[in-house]
Amino acid sequence: MSDIVNGLGRATAYGGLGLVLLVLGIVLVDVLTPGKLGRQIWEERNRNAATVLSSALLGIGGIVFTSIWTTYEDFGKGLVSTAAFGLLGLVMMAVAFLVVDLVTPGRLGATLVEEEPHPAVWVTASCNLAVSAIISASIA
Repeated sequence: MSDIVNGLGRATAYGGLGLVLLVLGIVLVDVLTPGKLGRQIWEERNRNAATVLSSALLGIGGIVFTSIWTTYEDFGKGLVSTAAFGLLGLVMMAVAFLVVDLVTPGRLGATLVEEEPHPAVWVTASCNLAVSAIISASIA
């Protein structure tokens, strides 16, 4: 019985940390794109903004999953490593966004919230997932 209680405690801690990292991912995408992200997606039904946000959330989720899956025996060390790799993923996604913005014409953030579908959305989403895969692969 104590194994179940212990497992529930760990799952709650990792789940809470994962939620914090996902919220930080939402904030990051909101900062990098003009306007209010929530309004863009839920009120204006902007598919471009939803695609970029979804890719960031999937990416962070993948990093958190990998970090938990390969976690250290020491619970505290596992939480710290999950937080560290999750934050690194967020930083690297932001850097990748800024690099793509530098090498493409116009303002990437503005392009990503246009009403009409734009190919830059797929490039940005792919970049988020690629960064996530790279960070996830580095966790060992």
